[in-house]
Amino acid sequence: GIRDSVASRGLGDVYKRQARLRRVDVEEDAGVTFAEEQSNIVSIDALQQSGVSATDIKKLRDAGFVTVRQLLMFPRKAIIAVKGFSDAKADKVLEGAVKLLPESEAGGFVTAAEDAERRKDVVHITSGAAAVDAILGGGFESRAITEIYGEWRCGKTQLCHTIAVTTQMPVEMGGGCAKVAWIDTENTFRGDRLVQIANRFGLDADAVLSNVMVARVDTVDQMMHALIAIGAKMAEEPFKLLVVDSIMAIFRVDYVARGELSERQQTLNQFLSRLRKIAEEFNVAVVLTNQVQSDPGGMAFAGVEPKKAIGGHVLAHASTIRLMVRKGRAEARVLKVLQGPTLKEDEAEFQITEGGVTGME
Repeated sequence: GIRDSVASRGLGDVYKRQARLRRVDVEEDAGVTFAEEQSNIVSIDALQQSGVSATDIKKLRDAGFVTVRQLLMFPRKAIIAVKGFSDAKADKVLEGAVKLLPESEAGGFVTAAEDAERRKDVVHITSGAAAVDAILGGGFESRAITEIYGEWRCGKTQLCHTIAVTTQMPVEMGGGCAKVAWIDTENTFRGDRLVQIANRFGLDADAVLSNVMVARVDTVDQMMHALIAIGAKMAEEPFKLLVVDSIMAIFRVDYVARGELSERQQTLNQFLSRLRKIAEEFNVAVVLTNQVQSDPGGMAFAGVEPKKAIGGHVLAHASTIRLMVRKGRAEARVLKVLQGPTLKEDEAEFQITEGGVTGME
């Protein structure tokens, strides 16, 4: 886990003296890492080598395809659905995409050793609380979708604000040395909180604000468009965190009637699929907050009404890591690991201060 000193003000001051974070420093400091990751990203412009016209490439880009790998991540019918694309054109595009990528990137088999080597670039972003980082294996993991659910006012959004700042710190300090994208569905994002948290870590507040991109959305369609837009940005600039706060709020509004439940879940599944592909291709930590509802079939304990996350099995299966947050004694909050490929079921306490999430002093 990340040591207590990572979240301390003292180490933040050291970082401020040594790194002197400015508006462009994230790009400068992350240059080598981003260049290495970008070298594995093939732009769809390369399809011209296979005889695909510039006009058709522009149509694909407008539809949200910015890299060759993305073309192979989606079903063939998604390409045919692009305006002006026939079956023959889709086949030509897919054939060209396969030729441009190594077999391992085009759905071929690799050895477990090769897969382990590929995952060496996974980073863990500190939450600001050593105890929480410890049960998360070092922090919030890139190439993964982490869902945080719990009742209102239990600290979900505060956790997201904290990691939106720590993501910008150097990797050796528990950061990702990269930018942050935030899709806000409930008008809960606050730049003022980022300034307070940046001050705690000794970071330049103006630089921190400049390195966070926010999209406030009101409909499911806007959410999807925001995801397409940020995917294009990630192909050009270093990002290590994408926050969706919260994932189900708008789905609950746009799909109300019981008869729309099936359509809602299908659309949610498509959105989550695109999130997974972004996390994997750009080595980004995707963090979703989620709401809860009463669970009539749950077992009440100590007078506490049982709650369960909304979104059903679709969201549960799409989440790589699933965390539950609840209120503890006094000012304490409790984060519990419910699901994770390499994480055991465990819990840790944290508190929310002016400087963001910290351990229990």
